[in-house]
Amino acid sequence: MIDNLTTSLKGKNALICGSTAGIGKAVSKEFAQMGANVTLFSRNEDKLKLVIESMDCINNQNHRFLVGDFNHPDNIQSVINNDISQGNTYHILINNSGGPEGGPIIEAKKSEFIEGFNRHLICNHILSTALLSGMKSKKYGRIINIISTSVKQPIQGLGVSNTIRGAVASWSKTFSFEVSKWGITVNNILPGFTDTGRLSSLIESKAKSSNQTETEIANEMKNKIPAGRFGTPEETAKAIAFLASPAAGYINGVNLAVDGGRLSCI
Repeated sequence: MIDNLTTSLKGKNALICGSTAGIGKAVSKEFAQMGANVTLFSRNEDKLKLVIESMDCINNQNHRFLVGDFNHPDNIQSVINNDISQGNTYHILINNSGGPEGGPIIEAKKSEFIEGFNRHLICNHILSTALLSGMKSKKYGRIINIISTSVKQPIQGLGVSNTIRGAVASWSKTFSFEVSKWGITVNNILPGFTDTGRLSSLIESKAKSSNQTETEIANEMKNKIPAGRFGTPEETAKAIAFLASPAAGYINGVNLAVDGGRLSCI
């Protein structure tokens, strides 16, 4: 029988990437409320400080941040190596960074694929392998990748993003096979249309290239969602928090859509 099937994160150390806005910020606050020691990882130090100030410390947690640019994998490698060399280890890793620019795939430049691949798959791999030893020593690990529903159903107008997200999903599933024997799980969260700055940017871009207003485009998108609305970052954060907890120890290698039922495939 498995003991301690709790959803609490008290005493757990979590590294959360892309944590100054949107889903990453919501996850940081959720984890802090659940008792975790949270390390934020993003490129804007001023914004990182503001998020730290807003986080719960009810369990006397030690929250801190790392500064790195996910457009430059070598920088991410250097920052995390330095952090680990100081004796820091983590139970939980949230791989999350801004998605590639929108646009038709037939108009995409080679550089866009390379940049997206580096920012998402390469940086995910750097961090996951760097934290692996610490997770093995703790006999506990949760690696959660924030991807997109485009893994299951490509989204029109997001050619590069659809391609990169699919690659990350395959990498994640393969990784999950190899680390589960050490008590480590690897899962993907697939957010649907979520009320974030990225969604606003995509709606604005689509409005500029059409004869529709942003409100019209937003309403069209909502009409495709059975829930009839956009999701919130906080709703996605709740799902991520569960997957990060001891209670989710037997969930491994899955793609969990948080999309209000929008996906038409199983």
